[in-house]
Amino acid sequence: MNQETENIKVLIIGSGPAGYTAAIYASRAGLSPVMYTGIQPGGQLTITNDVENYPGYPDGVMGPQMMEDFKKQAERFGTDVRYGIVTEMDASERPFKVTVDGNQTLLAESVIISTGASAKWLGIESETRLNGKGVSACAVCDGFFFRGKDVAIVGGGDTACEEASYLSNICKKVYMIVRRDELRASQIMQNRVMKNPKIEILWNHETVEILGEEEVVGAKVKNRISGEERDLDLEGFFVAIGHQPNTSVFVNQIDTDENGYILTKPGSTKTNVPGIFACGDAQDHEYRQAVTAAGTGCMAALDAERFLASQE
Repeated sequence: MNQETENIKVLIIGSGPAGYTAAIYASRAGLSPVMYTGIQPGGQLTITNDVENYPGYPDGVMGPQMMEDFKKQAERFGTDVRYGIVTEMDASERPFKVTVDGNQTLLAESVIISTGASAKWLGIESETRLNGKGVSACAVCDGFFFRGKDVAIVGGGDTACEEASYLSNICKKVYMIVRRDELRASQIMQNRVMKNPKIEILWNHETVEILGEEEVVGAKVKNRISGEERDLDLEGFFVAIGHQPNTSVFVNQIDTDENGYILTKPGSTKTNVPGIFACGDAQDHEYRQAVTAAGTGCMAALDAERFLASQE
């Protein structure tokens, strides 16, 4: 691509359910959207094997296939999908100056940010190798596959407690692996897991290794005080130690919360900068589902369309 500045009406930064849905709506509205897919085209769903909770796929669908379907639908209506990473954005004036891959300059009349969030992982080799084969960072997404089985979840915050409670409804037993001798969760969530007979909390424990070759069969854990190790027989291993929104390039340009999630005005996808909208997991730390991300992607496109109409 040449180095000349390109003018774009609607720029969508990031793919995934939010970005592709925004693209579908924006292109059908005749806004000629341009999408830059980011470092992981299709987002987190491309590392998800089976998706069974998205409406319209009665037999389930593989995450990568689902994202390919979304992409084809967006392109069918005229979205220009490009592979590249936005490395800089100047939100001080419209049109917004955006830099792609450090050298390509764009001027965008409106911007939809759908860069998503990435799960934080433990950083052990077996976790990476068995990701999608019994290892997951979303109990609500994948817990159903382990109904009636023994599972473990790592973490001690509200999300870990919430997901442990959720898993206890469908699994035989849930081990909570907690690094400290207390939970960081709110009192009501602590009470819930501590009173649950199906949840066993392993205090002062950390994961040494997730066991299994082709799928999870257990986990080796270690008591951080005594140094004693033990093996847990498991079929599912969930990591709930938080998510990191992929928004670092926008910090200091638009308002975010203390964790980096983009702040949007209630009931909309509008940021504090008129003409810049945010959707999906980049602004949602509460639900983090494909279907909710897609819903906010639709909202972002409609908000952008109305904004552009008001500027004419």
